[in-house]
Order: sequence, then C-alpha cells, then structure tokens
Amino acid sequence: MTTATKMGQRIIRIANRLISTMVLVAILLLLAFGSYALWDSGQVHNAASHRNYERYNPTLENNTASFAELQAINPDVFAWLTIFGTNIDYPVVQGQDNLRYVNTNANGQHSLSGAIFLDANNGPGFSDFSSILYGHHMERQAMFGEIGLFAGEDYFNARRYGMLYENGREYGLTFFAFVHADAYDTAVFRTKIEGPADQQAYLDLLRQLAIHTREEISVTPGDRIVLLSTCSDSSTNGRDILIGKITYETQSNPFGIEEEADHANPIPSIDLLPGQWSQAVLWVKMILIVLLIPLIVWLVMLICINRKCSAVEAPFQAKKEDDDHA
Repeated sequence: MTTATKMGQRIIRIANRLISTMVLVAILLLLAFGSYALWDSGQVHNAASHRNYERYNPTLENNTASFAELQAINPDVFAWLTIFGTNIDYPVVQGQDNLRYVNTNANGQHSLSGAIFLDANNGPGFSDFSSILYGHHMERQAMFGEIGLFAGEDYFNARRYGMLYENGREYGLTFFAFVHADAYDTAVFRTKIEGPADQQAYLDLLRQLAIHTREEISVTPGDRIVLLSTCSDSSTNGRDILIGKITYETQSNPFGIEEEADHANPIPSIDLLPGQWSQAVLWVKMILIVLLIPLIVWLVMLICINRKCSAVEAPFQAKKEDDDHA
C-alpha cells in the first residue's frame, strides 16, 4: 500500500469520526432542548397548582396563613373560588384590564399560568347581575383545566356545587348550565345587564345555548350569576363556560377533602421524571421520540462502520506485520 493510499484512508477515517462527532453533538443538543422543554412544562404546571395557595384558603381550618396576608401581598386579590369535586380552589383577582392577569399569578408575579380573574368591566365583589371569571385551560387539572370536563353529562351531573368567599363571608354556588360559545360572541360575554327584562332575556339565551342545564334550579333577574370561562379544545375561538347561581346558603362538599397524589414540586427530581413524562404535553413527547430514533440509527451505523473498517484493515495490518518481520 502506497503512502498516498494510507494517507487517504487516514483522512477518510478522520473525516468520518469528525462527522459522527458533529452529528452526535447535534443530537445531544436537541435531546437536551427536548428534556428542558419537558422540565419547563412541568414547572409551569406545578406553578399553577392550587396547592401553592392552599395555606391562604379562608375556608380551611388548617391554613397556615390568612387570606389577609395574601391580600397584603397583592391587593387585587378579593375573593376565593372553590368547585367541589375538582382541583379548582383558587384566589380570585381583578385587575384594571383583562390582560393584567393573563400572565401574572395571584401573588402579582409573572407566570404563564396566570390567575383566576374577574372581568375588569364587572363591578367589585360580584355586585353585578352577571359576573365573568376567566382562567387558563391547563393540563394536569390546573387552573380552569377541568371546566371543559363539564361537557360530559356524567361529570356535569356529579358536580353541582361550589363556594365563593368574598368580603369576609361564604356564598354558595349552584351550577345550572354548561355552555360552549365563541370568544367573540358579545351576546354571551356581557357584564352590564340591567333591568329585569334584559336580564331575563340573557338567562333565556344561556339556557338556549346550554349543552347541559338543570331546569329544576330557578334563576331569576333578582339573582346573581357567575360565568366561569376558559378556552376550549373543540374549536379555535371556542370557550367552555360553566354557569352558576350565587346563593346565600352554602352546601357541604359531597366529595370531602381529598389529598392530591402529586403535590407541587418546585424542582422535579430524577425519580419524578417518569411522572413528568406521563403528564408532558404531546409536542414535547414527539420531539424526544423523533430525536431518539436517529440517535439509535446513528449508533448502529457507527458500530457497523467500525466493524467493517476493522475487517478491511485486518489483512493490511497482517501484511504489514509480515513485512516487518521479514
């Protein structure tokens, strides 16, 4: 074998190793990005858990901090919302506009999960005939992520009651309708509905649009109602709305106080990763799976190339050894 041939083979081997290393680094970087996205997704959902506010809950006897302490942190906090049989158990805020708490939590800190907030056009303290509460539709049953489940008849029938805490007292919530509407439907998203005739027409509209309703629950213009609105999976601009009647009589929680299986963890540890994977959003899983396939293929090709190269070089190595001995 000539010196030029040996040099050419050496250059090819170096080039192959360089390309393989670059491909491996690129794949590892993409895997690192996918892993970070998975971790970050878990962080966002953990930050949205109602457990983060449980110590301020004015309706619990074992709270470790008072509701007034949360109000001192953020004066925009004015109420507490609980829906029995769900994880919806959050403080309620009202900002000067409806963008304030889209990416700000009840502590007044930046957060992608936002907060449960009352429409800025509503009067304070659920004083209007109709009040609208907004919250993000999130996975892992965080914020208003469970509102869409009320589209199921069994789910709707099993969960009739909730509670509002405002201005030092508790009010009952009796849910009488579930509506799917367009986000730009001004006939539904109204805050100033005045006069018995207009209020009755609005109630009739809600019952007409309702997917599920409880006809046995009487709601009149003399009552106050609250609309819990969140984004819907079923359409681009769709909104799922659970509608309840505010009552002076509170109902006991038929589900009792249940402990969540997964508590909020500020920094998920390695042993929590399987749970994080099972709860990760679909696009993150797809990224990781798609990246693992070329990595496995690359490793198999690398092993095959190395074995092939070794088989090809063996006769030349043996001949070189014979020449050396000669």
